[in-house]
Amino acid sequence: MDKVVATAVEAVADVPDGASLAVGGFGLSGVPNVLIEALYERGVSGLSVVSNNCGAMESGLAVLLAAGRIARVTGSYIGANKEFARQYLAGELEVEMIPQGTLAERLRAGGAGIPAFYTPAGVGTQVAEGGLPWRYDGSGGVALASPPKEVRTFDGTEYVLEHGIRTDFALVRAAKGDRHGNLVFNKSARNFNPLAAMAGRVTVAEVEELVEPGTIDPDAVHLPGIFVQRVVALTPGQAADKRIEQRTVSS
Repeated sequence: MDKVVATAVEAVADVPDGASLAVGGFGLSGVPNVLIEALYERGVSGLSVVSNNCGAMESGLAVLLAAGRIARVTGSYIGANKEFARQYLAGELEVEMIPQGTLAERLRAGGAGIPAFYTPAGVGTQVAEGGLPWRYDGSGGVALASPPKEVRTFDGTEYVLEHGIRTDFALVRAAKGDRHGNLVFNKSARNFNPLAAMAGRVTVAEVEELVEPGTIDPDAVHLPGIFVQRVVALTPGQAADKRIEQRTVSS
């Protein structure tokens, strides 16, 4: 039951080229930076990433993106990541953009063993009808577009069919975790982390504080250890390394 792995590099040692990854975080909050850096050090490439966004301020997934290690992104937000936008528009990167709530539910459904579900989000748009640019040709044209999705009517309201997401691996960051993989997240850093962890067939969690089993009150557990296969304890320096994306200072 002891799932602790000595180093981040060891924890991601079996992630192959071309693997699919669900990655937690939102902006700079709750991003598994240490595990991402470990993947970068290993030189893994051709990755298909499922995450809300693709890193920011040259951190998180932006490290892998800038190195050309990511082939496809499923997400809901490009934000201020200029390199993400450049690669997408240049035809270097395949991008599936979906509504943020749909992304969250697709990850949760995949982790819960639900193959698909109906949602009203996207009905009447290219999300349902198809035609969203997944890949550009580098000259302004669309090389690959999204296909149409099934739409059904329930009680007079139209819904679009969305499929659950399962990935080969998942990388998440938690404030606290025990040796059995039970995790606790801190405030907004909780974001997509529990959902990404559920979706991964092999989930690796970096934790800011490692505690012994029984230390965490069962009622306080945000993600049960059944969803986590490996735990990496961060050093105090790694745990404290948290950047601020938007700083506002009053006069």
